[in-house]
Amino acid sequence: MERKKWSLQIGGRILEIETGLLAGQANGAVTARYGDTVVLATAVMSKGASRVSGYFPLMVDFEERYYAAGKIKGSRFIKREGRPSDDAILSGRAVDRTVRPLFNHRMRNDVQVILTVLSYDGENDPDTVSIVAASTALSISDIPWAGPVAAVRVGQVNGEFILNPVNGELEEGNLDLVISGTSDKINMIECAAKEVPEEEMAKAFAFGKEAVSKIANFISEIQKEVGKAKNAPTLVAGTSEFEAKVKEILLSEGLAEALYDKDKKVIEEKTKTIQEKVDEYIKTTFPEEFNKLQEIAEIVFEEVSDEIVHQNILEKEQRPDGRKLDEVRHIECLTGILPRTHGTGLFTRGETQALTVTTLGSPGDQQVIDTMEVDMKKRYIHLYNFPPYSVGEVRPMRGPGRREVGHGALAEKALVPVLPSKDEFPYTMLLVSEVLSSNGSSSMASTCGSTLSLMDAGVPIKRPVSGIAMGIIVEQGAENPKFKVLTDIQGLEDHYGDMDFKAAGTELGLTALQMDVKVDGVTVEMLTAVLKQSQINRMEILKHITDAIPAPRTEMSQYAPRIIIMKINPDKIRKVIGTGGKIINEIIDETGVQIDIEDDGSVFITSPDAGSAAKAQKWIDNLTHEVKPGEIFNARVTRIMNFGAFAEILPGQEGLIHISEISDRRIDRVEDVLKVGDVVPVKVKEIDNQGRINLSARAATKID
Repeated sequence: MERKKWSLQIGGRILEIETGLLAGQANGAVTARYGDTVVLATAVMSKGASRVSGYFPLMVDFEERYYAAGKIKGSRFIKREGRPSDDAILSGRAVDRTVRPLFNHRMRNDVQVILTVLSYDGENDPDTVSIVAASTALSISDIPWAGPVAAVRVGQVNGEFILNPVNGELEEGNLDLVISGTSDKINMIECAAKEVPEEEMAKAFAFGKEAVSKIANFISEIQKEVGKAKNAPTLVAGTSEFEAKVKEILLSEGLAEALYDKDKKVIEEKTKTIQEKVDEYIKTTFPEEFNKLQEIAEIVFEEVSDEIVHQNILEKEQRPDGRKLDEVRHIECLTGILPRTHGTGLFTRGETQALTVTTLGSPGDQQVIDTMEVDMKKRYIHLYNFPPYSVGEVRPMRGPGRREVGHGALAEKALVPVLPSKDEFPYTMLLVSEVLSSNGSSSMASTCGSTLSLMDAGVPIKRPVSGIAMGIIVEQGAENPKFKVLTDIQGLEDHYGDMDFKAAGTELGLTALQMDVKVDGVTVEMLTAVLKQSQINRMEILKHITDAIPAPRTEMSQYAPRIIIMKINPDKIRKVIGTGGKIINEIIDETGVQIDIEDDGSVFITSPDAGSAAKAQKWIDNLTHEVKPGEIFNARVTRIMNFGAFAEILPGQEGLIHISEISDRRIDRVEDVLKVGDVVPVKVKEIDNQGRINLSARAATKID
């Protein structure tokens, strides 16, 4: 392909798209540059059907390269990048969630989109650039896809929205919103906020949508100029007669009734029986094509179920479990249910249950984040586990997948704005959510469980946070489609609904949002309605939380460590540490405490034993005490000289007792009164301009 470039002014900077230079064998390849951040996007599709069955096999990989930021990282022995960081996983998920809804769900060609960060300027985050790059690569390729899409980041500082703020502006502001979509709809949202009201968030959506449309139209023009003709996809499809017959069996066997039961297990049992009827028909009529036709029948089952749910909600406002559209399922909140943990919160909503456990640690227990983009420490960490038994399944227990990382990050960002500062509460906080049962929105259950657990642990959070998952059902094919907003969606409504919108926040406003769609997108009008209803439901859930525990406990668990905070002169830090860490290790070994010292002179002593902590504090006090004239000490004589004796008044601090200051009477030899090892009371007489300490024994007491 001929090398070409296109540029667009957006957010006060130039977005540049280039093709024809890199990765020529991919179906589609572009580089997107914004500032000095450059991302290579490649899109490749297999020629035939995938070996994977049951779903569209799209892979999105986000590859960080340390060279992009001019860094050499890793151990002394391994310098190759390993497993993607959590940030890279979240960026890859954002791309996946944006582009996936625009593929035909019956398509079975393997499609892989790889985003490689080639250059990072430290200001322009590569996640939105990657979405634009992936969209352009897919659009100009021969891969069948209904794009383009685009993405921008929206910040807010001093009440003003900022388009694609640089990283420094994000830290100052109260909003970090990533919004993606087509030229006329929004299809992905990821947001961290500092208690932003719903009305203000709706304005942010509209502000970002305008820029998204501009970029999407820009990509469309590039596609018209250099885009390839789209190939025909490999679709899972049967004859119209076969699919009509399967649909007939599903409806005649009572699929519409089976989906409308309050009990998830009953639904599963009834629908399994109906699917067995379809399998029996295929085995009898088409025995040689059973495997192929069974997958087609499963797709028809999904499509018919989708139609049933849409029709009943749009026309009758009838939900599968019989609830009203704005009704939250039954909620129970418990705290303190585990005897030895520092804090626990059990949140149950319908058939979804999450247990969140808080563990408090020293400042030294902070997580070190070392990625292409940042080098930092985290004092608040939220981990999310989703074991197979939570949905009644059997599968291997392996490490966290993308979903687990994403849900943990969402629950984490929901609580960050209400955490106490390090000066108020110096502990490292590790929260782990165990999803014990799941039927819709376990991430928001984890968020609510986190609030309960933190307050149970005695963490002085500013305000409690609650979360809710909202859905929407949209009339398909209409010019001005009707839609219905659903509160607290369960698994079936998430699966057959058109949107999963998670909202978390306090009574003052939103702290986190996440949205995915299964259609091409939703409008700002729809999202505004969802925000309005979600606020009402969040307040309802918040009341359940505060009924269970009105405020953070005033006392921490007896098993939680205690931290003593000290401030010392930064120039004295080396006295506490000692040569090669000798002094600080001696304190730790003798007292059993953990000591963390920061460059500003902050010292954190962590110990479950108050006596040991006090002993370590006294030791450090003595090491760093700045002596003043008039103070009295019991000093130990360390050296005898002709003109006097040197005595240690504090560890590492000596002063001189001149021979004339040893006694009220005249003495000829120091040894006549003092010897090495003697402990005598002394008074600090003066500290000269060279920092030397002059002591007087006779001013403190008489020595005969």
